[in-house]
This record gives sequence, C-alpha cells and structure tokens, in this order.
Amino acid sequence: MIWLVSDGLDGERIDAAAARMSGMSRSRIVDLLNEGKVLLDGVTVTRPSTRVRIAQMLEVDTSEPQRIATVRPQLADGLVVVHEDADLVVVDKPAGVAAHPSLGWEGPDVVSHLVAAGIRVSTSGAAERQGIVSRLDVGTSGLMVVAKSESAYSVLKQAFRDRSVDKQYLALVQGHPDPLRGTIDAPIGRHPGHDWKFAVTSDGREAITHYETDEMMIAGTLLRVRLETGRTHQIRVHMAALGHPCVGDPLYGGDPVLAQRVGLDRQWLHAARLGFIHPGTGERVDFEVPPAPDLANALEILRLA
Repeated sequence: MIWLVSDGLDGERIDAAAARMSGMSRSRIVDLLNEGKVLLDGVTVTRPSTRVRIAQMLEVDTSEPQRIATVRPQLADGLVVVHEDADLVVVDKPAGVAAHPSLGWEGPDVVSHLVAAGIRVSTSGAAERQGIVSRLDVGTSGLMVVAKSESAYSVLKQAFRDRSVDKQYLALVQGHPDPLRGTIDAPIGRHPGHDWKFAVTSDGREAITHYETDEMMIAGTLLRVRLETGRTHQIRVHMAALGHPCVGDPLYGGDPVLAQRVGLDRQWLHAARLGFIHPGTGERVDFEVPPAPDLANALEILRLA
C-alpha cells in the first residue's frame, strides 16, 4: 500500500500516520517497522518516532496476512451499564476488563460484553473495536462511552479530538505533590527500553494533565485529575515523572510493600466523571461513579494509618 502524506499528517510520527492511513493498529505498524516493511520515499524506516512530512511517499508492505483479534461474546463480571439510549451506552468498567479484544488478551472486554448482552453498537472503527471512541487501561476502572449509532461515533470521536469531553479521574498517589495543584505539560512516547511501557520523551506526543489535591494522608494524596489529551497511561506516566506514582502501580515506580499493605494488585486510578454534548440531543450530559470497592478499601486503610 502506498500513500502520499497529506498536510493534515505533516509532522506526525510515522507509526501514527501509517495507522491512520491504513486503518491498522499502531502496534501492527510498529511490528511492520521492526520487520523493515515500512518505507518513506523509498528508504526503509524502523523507528516509530520518525516524523513524516507533507508529500512524502509512505509505503507499507502487508504481503503477509494480518492477524486480528476477534470478538467473542462474553459477559464481564462487574461491568455495569450506567446509561443507554439509541445513540450511545455508558458503562462502569471494572479492573481486569479490557476496552476491546486484542491479540494476546484472553480476558473479558467491553465490546464482547455488550455483544453478549444484546446491545448493538456502531459498526464504525476496526472490527475488534467497533463503537469504541475512547479507552481505559485494563487495570483502570470507571466510565467509558461506546457509540451505538454511526452518527454518534463520528460526533463523539471528533469531540475527543477537539478535547471538548470532560474526563475526570481520581488518583491516589504516593507522597505529597508539590505544588498541591498544577498542570503537567510533557510529551509522552514509548519507553525506549520497554515494550509495554511509556515515558515522558522529547519526541513524544503532546500530553496535558491537570491535577488538584482532594485529600492528604501520611503516605499518600488523593488527587482529582482532568485530562486534556488521552495518551496511553497518561496519568500514570505523568505522576511517575513528578516522583509520585499511583499507589499499586509497580510498572511506574509504585512501592510494592505499600500496595500489599492496602491490598491492591493494580493501580489506584478511577475514571470518576465523564461529560460531553450528547450527539443525538445536543444537550450536555454528565455521568459519575464512585471508586470500585478495592480502591475504596485501600483509601480507607491509608486514611486510618
């Protein structure tokens, strides 16, 4: 497959640009880069962070059949439908549930749950993540919205791109951030030495996180966090960069002794509020859910310490 880079992609990372033009996932593009199957102006490119420029010729060799994840209807324990109408469904996703099927993931996911529950979603998007307009990490609980109508998919996707969706999280972090409220504006990219980890990098994508202190304890601080952007692991990466990783998050520097003490086997991070203009009615809608029981229990233990 061959494309000319459009002005709308000028300056984008090659993995992101190739994914957008081909419809393949970024992880698949990274695999092809590693295999030497991506060329820019006839020159083989292997670094995902390489920037493309307008009018360059981008070629992706997909001669081998691409393996894709398949949707297998399966209910996910603990997943709750918070709201449903003709255009969308809002769910409270528990930890241990992925947003959609993916290669290598054998556990439950939101898309497969909705199919099993008889809830039809938009056919827009890649086959394994139809209707998905935003995602949460497997280990993060809380609110997600999934489009049911094709028009809702387009409108909600654009709303996330325009940063007009209000995404608010609760995060229990180690120590006490200084200042107690602030904004982290630091680009995020793939960690140079870890396949499944991200980091603040000079050539990463723009990432902006606003936080404020909600409650302070001896061993940690409960933060209210609002995202302007939606990078993978954004809150976890940004808080770790400040020296205050989420409690229960050893991948980004969380203390395993503290995690064991409060009974956590995942990061203390919860998508608590979600607000946007409804794509069907044009009216503002807001949803809020409390932290999952394991997070509430961990918080109470730290409060009593």
